Amino acid sequence: MKVYLILVLFSVFYVTFKTYTEVDYQNDHTNDPTLTNVESYTKATSSEPTSLNKEEDGVDDISENAHQRSTILRLRRRPMNHGNEPKTLALNLATRDLVRIQTLHRKVTEKKESVSIQQQNSLSNAFIASLESTKDDFSGSIMATLKSGASVGTGEYFIDMFVGTPPKHVWLILDTGSDLSWIQCDPCYDCFEQNGPLYNPKNSSSYRNISCYDPLCQLVSSPDPLQPCKVENQTCPYFYEYADGSNTTGDFALEKFTVNFTWPNGKEKFKPAVDVMFGCGHWNKGFFHGASGLLGLGRGPVSFFSQLQSIYGHSFSYCLTDLFSNSSTSSKLVFGEDKELLNNHNMNFTSFLAGEETPDDTFYYLQIKSIMVGGERLDIPEQSWHWLSEGAASGGTIIDSGSTLTFFPDPVYGIIKEAFEKNIKLQQVAADDFIMAPCYNVSGALQVELPDFGIHFADGAVWNFPAENYFYQYELDEVICLAIMGSPHHSHFTIIGNLLQQNFHILYDMKRSRLGYSPRRCAEV
Repeated sequence: MKVYLILVLFSVFYVTFKTYTEVDYQNDHTNDPTLTNVESYTKATSSEPTSLNKEEDGVDDISENAHQRSTILRLRRRPMNHGNEPKTLALNLATRDLVRIQTLHRKVTEKKESVSIQQQNSLSNAFIASLESTKDDFSGSIMATLKSGASVGTGEYFIDMFVGTPPKHVWLILDTGSDLSWIQCDPCYDCFEQNGPLYNPKNSSSYRNISCYDPLCQLVSSPDPLQPCKVENQTCPYFYEYADGSNTTGDFALEKFTVNFTWPNGKEKFKPAVDVMFGCGHWNKGFFHGASGLLGLGRGPVSFFSQLQSIYGHSFSYCLTDLFSNSSTSSKLVFGEDKELLNNHNMNFTSFLAGEETPDDTFYYLQIKSIMVGGERLDIPEQSWHWLSEGAASGGTIIDSGSTLTFFPDPVYGIIKEAFEKNIKLQQVAADDFIMAPCYNVSGALQVELPDFGIHFADGAVWNFPAENYFYQYELDEVICLAIMGSPHHSHFTIIGNLLQQNFHILYDMKRSRLGYSPRRCAEV
């Protein structure tokens, strides 16, 4: 009898639930006049008209007394796999993200006795120019497949790649918050468990060590204590450590990376890029959830994206499906300029900060002006959004694919949390059992009404989000929690994590130094 009732309830949930991503933005607006982001988002996510005060000239300047706006969160039933139970996964996501923020904070604040950024760029540009010969029949945009790590207990996304000759299959964590790409290498003297055998550079005819005398060796940090460079063929060592003690050490080298691209017609094509700088890790410690390593897509000179701009062009984009999507659906990573994406009237842009405006050349910095919750502009001091140049440089806002949750520094987080608590009339649950807060009891509900959440940038751009992107569902407990947290103590970082980016096509347009974002059903890209 209990089984029967469960099946009946499941059927009811299945029939009534339609996710935010099922809205077809392209068809919905084909015959409409061009909409602002606020208008298109409202039309797509709300069944009732909402009121928003705007200036007559169309600029998204929301008045201090704007009417409250809300959105619907439709509750869902997800298939449970080992490692992705809501409580366990939420704890893993938050713990890892908090550690990651400490790492990012330390990376910015440390004064490194290394080659200057200008020297790094000169070295990198010379090397990148040598890759021009590999450019052949690339045109338009080409697409790689990403998969969610939820099934193995992580909130990251993995890219399908091949390394070496003959090609060795690896899964790498996609990370826009770091530059160096690295994989575990055999012999591995101290390594974490990964899915599949290790890559052995001795079995690859395309592997080449970088000498410690090579100027390229100055692009990476060295182990401590630094080993003197004694002979010409001595390898270039690298070392990188995370705040939780996770680290990777090995040889800085060159290798052929082959991406398994999927073309628009669905056919697979393997495109190699030779002599890509990467780390061949022989000592690797940490929790990387079965991956073989990381693929760095940061702004720095040794990132995979920076090295191959002469081949792929000066832009890349991705569209991330729901972290808990069915395993048959995949996210996409697109290299190259996509004219259809650029011409999408739902595409919004905000500028990246660069140069003297930022303390680090790896991260993609954005400039926030204000936060909206329930149609109300929150009273947050403007200086909260700027990085601190005096003392230990820190702060600023970055967009990061390697972080899952979204983080704001205190007291900004406290103001945002209080605004949600003021606007939500549901029964609040004690946060003792949940790492996130505030949390609410949604027992027996098919859907709940929640206040809208949006970010306004200093250049006038507006980014509004569906409730699925900023509320986390503890399904078995019938509880939802705000998937926004406070940054760790001493860190002033604001981080836009991948959960907030889900079901948006995110474009990194470095030619025009801007970030693009457009609502999209990512499972159909």
